[in-house]
Amino acid sequence: MKSQMDYYLKNLGQDVPASIVVFLVALPLCLGIALASGAPLFSGVIAGVIGGLVVAWASGSQLSVSGPAAGLTVIVFNAIEALGSFNGFLFSLVLAGGLQMLLGFLQAGLIGAFFPAAVIKGMLAAIGLILIIKQTPHATGYDASFDGDESYMQETAESSFVELLEALEGISLGATLVSGVALIILVIWDAPAIRRINWLRLVPGPLLAVVWGVLFNLWAVENAPAWAISERHLVALPDLGSLSNFIGQLRFPDWSSVSNPKVYSVAVTLAIIASLETLLSLEAVDKLDPHKRVAPTNRELKAQGLGNLLSGLVGGLPLTAVIVRSSANINAGGQTRISCFLHGVLLLVSVLFFAEYLNKIPLACLAAILLQTGFKLAKPHLFIEFYRKGWNQFLPFVITVAAILLTDLLQGIAIGMAAGIFFVLRANFHEAITLTQHGQNYLLRMHKDVSFLNKALLRRHLSSIPDDSDLLIDGTKALFIDQDIQEAIADFLQAAPDRNVMVELQGFNVDNVAPGSGH
Repeated sequence: MKSQMDYYLKNLGQDVPASIVVFLVALPLCLGIALASGAPLFSGVIAGVIGGLVVAWASGSQLSVSGPAAGLTVIVFNAIEALGSFNGFLFSLVLAGGLQMLLGFLQAGLIGAFFPAAVIKGMLAAIGLILIIKQTPHATGYDASFDGDESYMQETAESSFVELLEALEGISLGATLVSGVALIILVIWDAPAIRRINWLRLVPGPLLAVVWGVLFNLWAVENAPAWAISERHLVALPDLGSLSNFIGQLRFPDWSSVSNPKVYSVAVTLAIIASLETLLSLEAVDKLDPHKRVAPTNRELKAQGLGNLLSGLVGGLPLTAVIVRSSANINAGGQTRISCFLHGVLLLVSVLFFAEYLNKIPLACLAAILLQTGFKLAKPHLFIEFYRKGWNQFLPFVITVAAILLTDLLQGIAIGMAAGIFFVLRANFHEAITLTQHGQNYLLRMHKDVSFLNKALLRRHLSSIPDDSDLLIDGTKALFIDQDIQEAIADFLQAAPDRNVMVELQGFNVDNVAPGSGH
């Protein structure tokens, strides 16, 4: 415990600024996701607070941030309609949390290890491009819709691209100036010359960007109304003012829904989708972590289950590990779980006491922060790097990016996984068996475990052996040789004498043929 406390205290100088950045990014997303889900606005904030105060400590990940997830909005929206009330939905969420905890105890977290690196990196790049597409309207002051800040939600890919083009035509001068200068501040603050100055590193660039936006807009309102940013393009946080008002906003599950069969189907859906999103995000965060720490997946499922159970009990939205906020945390220099915890504290304190001041923040500032995060996730160098790795890596990566952009996160990942599995099988198919020739002598070598998938390749190699030749079949490197493969070799051994082909087996046996014997 003492060594852990020392570790957290040592990194406090980086975690505190990072927590402010995550808080600034999380705040409008918590509100927006609640809005898009057809739930009370406050439910998104509650989920964000639980993600920071509870899940941050229950999780085994140091950098993953948990909160309401955009990918669940359609499910939540439809579930509230199907169940007839938000309180009935909360009962489903409590059950879903319990199911997630059960999945953790059943060791279901190992599923996360089966996602290929190309697919995970493709997911990150796609999310980066989505951020750029969806934040550009905020940056230009064209649209204040929260919908789609982390995914397309109920919108289509086509409508998102159309909105992007319209945003470039309907530019608001004040918002564009704020986001443009904010981006310049962020880029300068990331420059090596600035990073080398210790006292400047203590001041987070995103905080400066937000301060710039607030001060500019206050000045513009008084002195240049044409450049002022309207309230529609500012953060909108409910002003509670006291702890009693906060408690008054809490909603509780409708326990009488226990007799409604729809409650259970919603709970199972939520548990499965939330678990998949969490495992995907966790895998991605581990790849982004500069220290390359690997978070325990089963513990993460238990932590998320606990978070969802508590969120359901007090009127919050479903939560998962979320990649955009986690990426913002890593980009801002977060080192430990303290940054996620403090972002939860800031969310709680802000809605209690500082809503009036936070509502002066232009969305254009937050858009600039997310645009920079999006560029870092989808930088051109990443595409070049995968292209250099060869088609087996590049195609699954690009297919995943395109599929997520044209569908949604989970469908895109499924398509990317299918592509990844195809190329893995293709690579293994060609590398499992090789045939080399020296004069009239042939060597057929099995380099790894050989399954029925390699049967066609084996037959092609065997049929290419000419009459009056010698063949050595070497299976010393194969720990497993499928029965179908053995039968194909046995059939060849029976036909070999008629073609005057001498065959020797090495390292394995087929029927009554002993290793090393000749035919």
